[in-house]
Amino acid sequence: MLFRDSASAVAAERLAGSLFVRLIDQFVHQHGHKPSPSEVRSWEMSIPELTNALLDAGLGMVEVLLEYSLPLNSKRADVVLAGVHPGTGEPSYVVVELKQWGSALPEDGEPLLCRVDAYARPVLNPIEQVRGYCDYLISFNGALADHPERVSGVAFLHNATEFGVQGLYEVPQDERGRLFTAERRGEFVEYLRSKLKPASGAQAADLLLAGKVAPSRQLMAVAAEEVREREQFVLLDEQRVAYELVLRAVRRAQQSDHKQVVVITGGPGTGKSVIALSLLGDLYRRGVTAFHATGSSSFTTTMRRVAGARKRQVQELFKYFNSFMTAERNGLDVLICDEAHRIRETSANRYTRADQRTGKPQIEELIDAARVPVFLLDEHQVVRPGEMGTVAQIRAAAAVKGLECQVVELDSQFRCGGSDAYLRWVVRLLGLEPGGPVDWEPDGKVVLEVVDTPQELEAFLDARRAEGYGARMSAGYCWKWTTKVAPGDPLPLDVRIGDWARPWNVYGDRSIAGAPPAALWATDPAGFGQVGCVYTAQGFEYDWSGVILGPDLVWRTDRWTTDRTASKDPVFRKSTSDADIDRLIRNTYKVLLTRGMIGTVVYSTDPETRAKLRELVTVQQAERIGAGRSSRG
Repeated sequence: MLFRDSASAVAAERLAGSLFVRLIDQFVHQHGHKPSPSEVRSWEMSIPELTNALLDAGLGMVEVLLEYSLPLNSKRADVVLAGVHPGTGEPSYVVVELKQWGSALPEDGEPLLCRVDAYARPVLNPIEQVRGYCDYLISFNGALADHPERVSGVAFLHNATEFGVQGLYEVPQDERGRLFTAERRGEFVEYLRSKLKPASGAQAADLLLAGKVAPSRQLMAVAAEEVREREQFVLLDEQRVAYELVLRAVRRAQQSDHKQVVVITGGPGTGKSVIALSLLGDLYRRGVTAFHATGSSSFTTTMRRVAGARKRQVQELFKYFNSFMTAERNGLDVLICDEAHRIRETSANRYTRADQRTGKPQIEELIDAARVPVFLLDEHQVVRPGEMGTVAQIRAAAAVKGLECQVVELDSQFRCGGSDAYLRWVVRLLGLEPGGPVDWEPDGKVVLEVVDTPQELEAFLDARRAEGYGARMSAGYCWKWTTKVAPGDPLPLDVRIGDWARPWNVYGDRSIAGAPPAALWATDPAGFGQVGCVYTAQGFEYDWSGVILGPDLVWRTDRWTTDRTASKDPVFRKSTSDADIDRLIRNTYKVLLTRGMIGTVVYSTDPETRAKLRELVTVQQAERIGAGRSSRG
């Protein structure tokens, strides 16, 4: 939340010329960068329209929460109004989505999506957008979970005419999703009066802000229900746009001889796998022929075990990218390619039969396999030589076949406490974006700590586990990995740092001495105590993440230095260039540093690197405790 006060006070701040300065300052503090000119312009144009309507309604004492952050998410509702319901006398909340649009048209006959001149791609109908915010708040804020009737949602298009947006009304309206235009401003004022009485909303706002945050719905915890039974996730904004675009492509494929490629791209925690599972579940329940595929043994094995538990039919929905070498052309309705940044140049390997070695690129095989191939990817998560799933490559492959390719970029994220500031800090730290490392400024969403020994790292995580959280340790691939363990022997203590030693996670698909197989390291509670690598951590999330930076990436004076000789990763060959290894090692640590839902604790084996991290990260104990409590729920 960027600003909170009564409607009268907000109006007074605006007239005094200080409101927008305060909003900008607070935005920079929370997000580490300035808001875009368009965002500032929207504040300047829209907030006065809302406060004027509130004052006209006699609701100057209602509490106004500007840019309200949704729990465990980087998304923000434009405004949440907090007050007292005129009928029940109970707390009442109105989520308001403000739009400057003059007109909007349904996208190709699909009213859930709409076209607006200011945007290059379809956007979500604001009725559905604000409804999603309401549903999400009810799901994750303890003050509302038992009182969903206290929440209402409205979109106010204060520049629009009825004629200009008439197609948007095709989406059904209800208490959590209403729409008003400039021509219906009088009705909007009456609507506000029906939800809020002319009394102080301060207490209701306090109650909302003090509401316990429910634990995030971690992907694996609800995977089975999502696929087999009913929708479990609330998709917001561009997530819902991506979902609806795929379903539209499916309908067009069913109704005519049409084929379309859809690419969904976004950073860690933006909800790519949530969208993938939501689509798979919806299509499965409708009887549409669809498969989910990845290039990750860990991810696919886990999905078969979790989502397909005791149901062979569901297990068969989860495949690998190389499962489609001989697939019938367009034999599937939909192929959902999750973690598509792990696509290989070709599906063939040393075990592939000669009659299946077609030389066909893997991207082409995947596109050919379905009427609607869907690719979900993050280009900064390429961690092996030969991985090549990028937006440009998929666009090019589609273009060669004369196919339309729709790209949706996800910009919100749900991992790392929903902290955009933390993700930005990580990519700046690792030099994946220009500008160099910056100091970490705690934002109250995620915890970041630096420790001086691996013992301290493990003890920190063990203490979080004692509090009921999940935790894992992971490291760069800087120690040899014993892959063959004799029956009855314990896991070798391969990861050695001084007098501290722990095993890598199990190599292979069988448990050893109580430790789970590799594919289940991130999700089985017995995975704690072993050190995971990027190949077992990628695609997963856990409450607390401990990351060991090895000698393959060290800070020297004013820059990072990668040392290829310190890496023990067997996929790095002599033919792999220094530039590629540098990029892949940095991407590896980006993956490891973005697995934690609540917090991350970091240790480097190198003293100079530890000193640099200490210089960048200073977190008071009170900050850590407060963030931990607010995230636990």
